[in-house]
Amino acid sequence: MTAKVPQSHADGQRLLVALRPWRERAERIGPAEREGRIARVQASMAGTGVDALLVHAGASLRYFIGIPWGATERLVALLVPQSGAPFLIGPEFERGSLVAASQLPLAQLGWEEHEDPCAVLAAALRERGVASLALDPELPWRLVQGMQRHAPAVRLLDGAPLIDGCRMYKSEAELALIRQAMAMTLEVHRQAAMLLRPGITTGEVKRFIDEAHRALGADGGSTFCAVQFGVATAYPHGLPSEQTLQADDLVLIDTGCTVDGYHSDITRTYAFGRPQAQHAEAWAHEREAQQAAFDAVRPGVPCEEVDAVARRTLARNGYGPAYRLPGLPHRTGHGLGLSIHEPAYLVQGDTRPLGRGMCFSNEPMIVVPERFGIRLEDHFHVTDDGARWFTPPATSFVDPFGLRG
Repeated sequence: MTAKVPQSHADGQRLLVALRPWRERAERIGPAEREGRIARVQASMAGTGVDALLVHAGASLRYFIGIPWGATERLVALLVPQSGAPFLIGPEFERGSLVAASQLPLAQLGWEEHEDPCAVLAAALRERGVASLALDPELPWRLVQGMQRHAPAVRLLDGAPLIDGCRMYKSEAELALIRQAMAMTLEVHRQAAMLLRPGITTGEVKRFIDEAHRALGADGGSTFCAVQFGVATAYPHGLPSEQTLQADDLVLIDTGCTVDGYHSDITRTYAFGRPQAQHAEAWAHEREAQQAAFDAVRPGVPCEEVDAVARRTLARNGYGPAYRLPGLPHRTGHGLGLSIHEPAYLVQGDTRPLGRGMCFSNEPMIVVPERFGIRLEDHFHVTDDGARWFTPPATSFVDPFGLRG
């Protein structure tokens, strides 16, 4: 990874100037799909004993009505009855902003700053005869307590099965948005590899990656970015100190962005300069385990089996077993969509069956404590006959982006 590498900050700026907004842009999620999501969750309530579902501000609120409203101390939520029209509850002074942000025409129940929003919501539930309410798992405990206090006759239930039962299975429109975000991040990885030079710091690389994501037209800059050199690669989420790249170091970069709220998340580990034999061997084992996990995917297979396949592959090469190091210290993969980590998970104990439209990371990292770590992370979605990558997985430890010509 030494050929075609810029040698100055000015070269990094030239890389950024050459980047253009992404041409093949996926269609944004529209009102019709939002309406279909509400109809689907209402149909899921039938026969479950759930009269209504409370969806808290955050990713799930955006999923159902398109409002990218982050959770704060003020209650903003969507009340979805088993039948009939949903309505928003939020601060009265935010009424105009909520109307403007929502993709659907919804009635609103406002509460003033001196009022307890749980009391206001409890009164609305009584008026509508709601006897059982499923709560978004992301609802803060203080609001759960508020509902217990003001609506003691209402049976409070776990809303995760309803919300996850919708969000886990991505539509073609969602898959297209994730595919675009992944493609943009993979290109940012390629650009970052061209930026590397002896003496560059992790902070410089992170700033470049953030600017590159912006230049390509992501929702903002990087949603996250981990850059690790040398021994720091042995820590799955890095070390807090700034590192400086040295000749023949190992490089690990993990980053992502969002497009219309949908996430990307890709990791590459590779040699900078002369590769070390122990690193190259572990890289090959990592890639083998990643591919084995991918090949194990079929509709109906329990999520935990994909994790088990990756671990068995690593064990055959002398790692583990289980979480023992050297080996894989965490789960093989996580779900991804409007949240960077969301159900389901490729981990022991998650027995949910794989199904069409589910999306996962595939990252069976190898950690050799206090020496180095190798992580290759790519994402796939489940199809009727197996798995399909969003972007191509890594093919080379020494030239991962074809920069040597």
